[in-house]
Amino acid sequence: MSDIVISKRDEVDIIVQPSDSGIIMELSEFFTFYVPGYKFVPSYRNKMWDGKIRLYNTRDYSLPIGLLYHVEQFAESRGYKVENKITKRSAVVDSTYFDNFNLCSGGTSIQPYDYQLRAVTHAINNHNALLLSPTGSGKSLMIYLALRWFLNTSDKNALIVVPTTSLVEQMWKDFADYSSNDDSFDPDCVHRIYSGKEKENLTSRIVITTWQSVFKMPRAWFKNYEMVVGDEAHLFKAKSLTTIMGHLKNAWLRIGTTGTLDGTKVHKLVLEGAFGPVYNVTATHKLIDEGKLSDLSIDVLALTYSDEERKAFKKKTYQEEISYLVSHEQRNKFIRNLALSQEGNTLVLFNLVETHGKPLYKSISDKAKEGRKVFYVSGEIKANDREAIREATEKENNAIIVASMGTFSTGINIKNLHNLVFAAPTKSQVRVLQSVGRSLRKAENGQPAKVYDICDDLSWKSRKNYTLLHGVERVKIYAKEKLKFKTHQVPMSQDKTS
Repeated sequence: MSDIVISKRDEVDIIVQPSDSGIIMELSEFFTFYVPGYKFVPSYRNKMWDGKIRLYNTRDYSLPIGLLYHVEQFAESRGYKVENKITKRSAVVDSTYFDNFNLCSGGTSIQPYDYQLRAVTHAINNHNALLLSPTGSGKSLMIYLALRWFLNTSDKNALIVVPTTSLVEQMWKDFADYSSNDDSFDPDCVHRIYSGKEKENLTSRIVITTWQSVFKMPRAWFKNYEMVVGDEAHLFKAKSLTTIMGHLKNAWLRIGTTGTLDGTKVHKLVLEGAFGPVYNVTATHKLIDEGKLSDLSIDVLALTYSDEERKAFKKKTYQEEISYLVSHEQRNKFIRNLALSQEGNTLVLFNLVETHGKPLYKSISDKAKEGRKVFYVSGEIKANDREAIREATEKENNAIIVASMGTFSTGINIKNLHNLVFAAPTKSQVRVLQSVGRSLRKAENGQPAKVYDICDDLSWKSRKNYTLLHGVERVKIYAKEKLKFKTHQVPMSQDKTS
């Protein structure tokens, strides 16, 4: 007799039926986690929620379909016998299937890399996968290849969900580029949905959309989609995105792509539940070593402050520290001069729009030499204008983009970017690695990529200030990813020199 019987409810959930209540409780505990930062959530502080997320439903025994592998691991580790009643549909493909695709990039014929073909065939043959592959590894080409296979073998529709309007247009342009020498694929058959665009798709088999545009659509709207791709899948932990995935009851081919996860187990399992087990496609340091990405140097610039300033910060809050730093005259002059001293296109990333981004942009623009272009990007800039700036940058060789992390740290594909300046502190693994990836696409002139990571040392005796601790976390991320970095101390002062 089996201890656990597994069956499929639909393409969203499986049913995991244990033979007794003890195993039910074990499964519940195995798939229950505290949410990172739960102590700061109002519903927890008001004692309306215990801070936990429960992936296994003990009432109807359902579990997200992508976690099947973890159930099997759970049973094996405890010696439980499993009866798996799930029958997968036939979907077998190998890399030779894609040999006759007339792929193109920028007018030049290309061939997919071996790691891209392995990832695509893995996702198709397993029906679901979370493809973990760094920025610059060609995730959009992997999506395109999987999509072409699906269109050739099915008469159903495919849904591609991206986080921003800019990425809708960018994905469509990538597809048009890859198929520019292939008459068998017409990019104009791809329907795009975002603010102001028609949501009712009556003819197109392919839809690229932002999640914001469709998460309130009725369940019936999703029924004809049998393939779903979640680009920048690390964002799919949001409730609205899990709702979309839950509506796709017939989507048996589920592929998530992301450059990084945030390092927490609960984040990984939520995403695996939606898309399937993580598949490590390749790593940044491997692509650099193989010459597929630019050589990278990271300079961690530890800005040091006077004893008077340090002492004043021994009891300051995080917000007080940030407010002080973004308005620090010498710090901002240093960032300005650093950006202006770089050769090639430079991206300066900030967090606070009014108090930091706009003043930095004005300061850099005022000091830039005549003819040197300086662009500003934040959420208030329209999507079409952001796309125009991205395209303009690719045609420049010495421009500066002052951009908010929210708009340019994730997903934006700039093929001609040489330098990156972190002007604002962050400890988010996702933002750090996604941002670094912006600069790693190989430049035509072979210019290496440079990253300047600014952290601020306002520590006093044994107390370490918040932004310094954030800097330490970023260094740990670089070390973990085997990226080369050096640290430098740079004294700050409050004098009025330029």
